[in-house]
Amino acid sequence: MPSSNAQPIPAARPVIGEEEIEAAVRVLRSGRVVQGPEVAAFEEGFSELVDGRHCVAVNSGTSALHLLLMALGIGPGDEVIVPSFSFAASANAVRLVGADVVFADIEADSYCLSPAAVEAAITPRTAAIMPVHLYGHPAAMDKIMAIAEKHKLAVVEDACQAHAAALNGTPVGAFGSGGTFSFYPTKNMHSLEGGMISTADAEIARTLRLLRNQGMEQRYANEIVGANMRMTDVAAAVGRVQLAKLGGWTEQRIANAAYLTEHITTAGVVTPVVAEGARHIYHQYTIRVRGDRDAAMAHLTEAGVGNAVYYPTPIHRLKPYWEPDQKAGRHWDLPETERAAAEVVSLPVHPSLSENDLERIATAVNALGEKL
Repeated sequence: MPSSNAQPIPAARPVIGEEEIEAAVRVLRSGRVVQGPEVAAFEEGFSELVDGRHCVAVNSGTSALHLLLMALGIGPGDEVIVPSFSFAASANAVRLVGADVVFADIEADSYCLSPAAVEAAITPRTAAIMPVHLYGHPAAMDKIMAIAEKHKLAVVEDACQAHAAALNGTPVGAFGSGGTFSFYPTKNMHSLEGGMISTADAEIARTLRLLRNQGMEQRYANEIVGANMRMTDVAAAVGRVQLAKLGGWTEQRIANAAYLTEHITTAGVVTPVVAEGARHIYHQYTIRVRGDRDAAMAHLTEAGVGNAVYYPTPIHRLKPYWEPDQKAGRHWDLPETERAAAEVVSLPVHPSLSENDLERIATAVNALGEKL
């Protein structure tokens, strides 16, 4: 139990400091507030995180996924292989371009797409694979890229939770046909709201720039049908400040995770596993609870430790997917997905945690041994 004056430890804590506020005010005073120099500078700076790939800023991570699929020409009649253990936006983007979602199972340790499950899910209609670097752990991109090359498939990386994660030295967002990032306030860095797309293909980058801006590069010279998914310069200015801090924040997250993994020792709780060669940047520190998860979460909450489940309902069981699949007689066999959804709990790992916070978290989790 926390002491009477102990404040609850939040599961996440978005950072909006004086530097971010000053950057936003500077842009507002400039009068250049949409798709201006701040956006261009943010794109250039973010490119350094993805091995120098072209970067295109948009208004959200969901828009990033949507526009990348459009730019790759994926649409009606195509299938995209997606993990069901993810946020709904991963699959929603596929539906939004008119393609069909094919769900594949995950690996038990990383919570990311299983290469074997991907291989088994490929059909003549498969156009792309969408690995999600869930919780900040990179998917098995070496194996997934080999499968994609073998079958001549596009690879759309959903790196919305994985800024600066890497596998064998290659950053996420620099493997596939394109990568997508989110700058929602609870992500490892944010721009209040926003997204980024990375690609090595200059023509795809140009198409993306057209798509985000009503299909035009020059005003009133529309080349294709596009949308309004631009990032504001206010958002980009905040993002640039956050990008400069990302390296330090990431190291702190990794250090916080290492502390928790070392000090959580109770039976019935499984701490995160990091694959060989992976740089896990801990958007979430996610444990498995072997027992009564609801009781475990209630105990943690009572102890003042923020906690949450990402994600309690796999996408294939959400109404927009479950009902059409039932009508069509489709059934997805995803045992690792179902197991993860029933067992995972995410704990605070953000860089604002103090040493006392970390001690309280580990102590509260270790006390679960008496309750599971």
